[in-house]
Amino acid sequence: MIDHITIEVSDLAKSKLFYEQAFAPLDYRLSFGKEGVFWAFDVGNSCLFEIQSTGETPPLTHLHVAFRAKSKAEVDAFHRAALEAGAVDNGAPGPRPEYAEHYYACFVLDLDGYNIEAMIDEA
Repeated sequence: MIDHITIEVSDLAKSKLFYEQAFAPLDYRLSFGKEGVFWAFDVGNSCLFEIQSTGETPPLTHLHVAFRAKSKAEVDAFHRAALEAGAVDNGAPGPRPEYAEHYYACFVLDLDGYNIEAMIDEA
């Protein structure tokens, strides 16, 4: 299951207003974010659609997709399999308390340089 997708936008403030207006009929609402960096919209089923400003440092890229895993072992296995398939490490499996208290994730850059994440939030 996809947990969240992040896209890079050229004007974060304008894009925030755009998505707030465009998502209103779908009942999708702004959930959280950080001024000048990113905004996350709750699009239902515990899934997020995120926008980010350009020029940020890794693990952010033009496109970021996070897949929800069932366990930490599954996150670890995804990381190993992706590297064996030709991905580049962009963040080894481990806790990410800056995201949430029980967040555990890994990041790889796929063959086109997109940031792909496997994660679990056991809270």
